Amino acid sequence: MQALKLIMGVKGSGKTKQFIELVNHALKDEKGNIICVERGGHLTYDLPHDVRLIESTDYDFPGYDFLKGFITGLRSGNYDVTHIFFDSVLKIIGREYGPEAEAFFDWVNDFGATHGLRFTMMVTSDAALAGESVKKYF
Repeated sequence: MQALKLIMGVKGSGKTKQFIELVNHALKDEKGNIICVERGGHLTYDLPHDVRLIESTDYDFPGYDFLKGFITGLRSGNYDVTHIFFDSVLKIIGREYGPEAEAFFDWVNDFGATHGLRFTMMVTSDAALAGESVKKYF
């Protein structure tokens, strides 16, 4: 099972509109709880109130290890969660796209497949920079 979907592109490429549509489809089609983690609160009025919205600036996300722990905590705290969305995941942790991001995406996919959890992550970066191992998540 592929558990991760990436929406990757430069600023202004239509990622947010696609992201909001995917959240709405998940809310309609999935039977569990939907979580969306965002930075800056700009999606507050764009997402239905049934989506659990988490403002990432309320927490200190110093890097990938912390984010892995956060994801694990979300799952262990609520087994009814079926889908976790991350708006601008690299901005949340203050990182640029690179090999660490690719390893993190593989971890997310493996974690989701193991636990029956889906992820959708938006990445603000040129999709041409993505390695072949990441393009499978597009």
